[in-house]
Amino acid sequence: MSEGMQSQSRRMFLATGGIAALGSAVPMHAMTTVQKDALPSRMTHMTGNGEWTYEVASGWGALPTGTKFGGTHGAIAQDNAGNLYVSTQSETGVLVYAPDGRLIKTIAQAFPEVHSMVHAEEGGVEYFYTTVQKGTPRENWIFIKMKTDGTPVLKITAPGEAGFKSPNQWRITAAVPGTDGSIFVANGYGDSRIFHFDGKGNYLRSYSGKGSEPGSLDCSHGLTLDVRYGQPLLLVCDRENRRLCHFDLDGKYVDTVTQHLRRPCQISLHGDYAVVSELEGRVTILDRDNVPVAFLGDNPDKKQWANYDLDPNTIGAAEFSAAHGCFVDREANIYVSDWNRTGRVMKLSRRTG
Repeated sequence: MSEGMQSQSRRMFLATGGIAALGSAVPMHAMTTVQKDALPSRMTHMTGNGEWTYEVASGWGALPTGTKFGGTHGAIAQDNAGNLYVSTQSETGVLVYAPDGRLIKTIAQAFPEVHSMVHAEEGGVEYFYTTVQKGTPRENWIFIKMKTDGTPVLKITAPGEAGFKSPNQWRITAAVPGTDGSIFVANGYGDSRIFHFDGKGNYLRSYSGKGSEPGSLDCSHGLTLDVRYGQPLLLVCDRENRRLCHFDLDGKYVDTVTQHLRRPCQISLHGDYAVVSELEGRVTILDRDNVPVAFLGDNPDKKQWANYDLDPNTIGAAEFSAAHGCFVDREANIYVSDWNRTGRVMKLSRRTG
């Protein structure tokens, strides 16, 4: 493994109170500030610290009258043209935005609850690897590889070879393409196993499963192909164990790389850094050694954490209640969807000066 993977002493820092120490160095209540701009009538909402300081992009992603997000229990991705795709928990489907936040169109209305969404380009064609909780009346809990216009090109349902005894045991939450064109799918709301399929959707193997010991998972909620090291690895959001874990692409457990998170949901990579959305009111930036370097939108009101019935108008302008989907673009701007009954999507613009 590379030097970053060998930094065991830094990772142990987390298990012995490192997060608390970092938090005391930068007080949580000071990490989200509100500053007046040159014009008295305009407020600038800030969050983060140091080089990871962000401004909330006011009004980004606003919807036309009559269009609803739903619960935004989903994900955010970007195509090669720079357009942003935001999945919703409603018949609106997937919202497609221009980089400036203008709504261009909606796609995939036949699949109103896309839970995860990862962009890939293969043979000059762009696709999204998605997991769908609710689709057509006969198609729920399915993996769908779709074009950027929402057209499905491959579907995967529960593999009969995997030993399922009832339909509700297959409740998938995430999917990513492997380096060889194969597909990894996390059964996060089911038995927490990771499933491996070939590029045509044929079942290859499954591994891990529900538990708290090293190598087991409790809600394998998010998957990312981690290419920050010499060997590509599968980085798993082990949500209810509050940690991130690495597996190699043959299914072997490698290491638990970060602990004591607030129920991590999804991960987006930017160079050597990882952006992690946490269901308990925060987004965390990790460095190459998977040590926190910044906290964004840290919500001090624990009653708002993971609160689906919350009115988003009661959340601080630069805070999160239940950060679920996250994506970091090429300029290190961060997009986050909060999970609540009416939905909330935010763009955080990175401050460069």
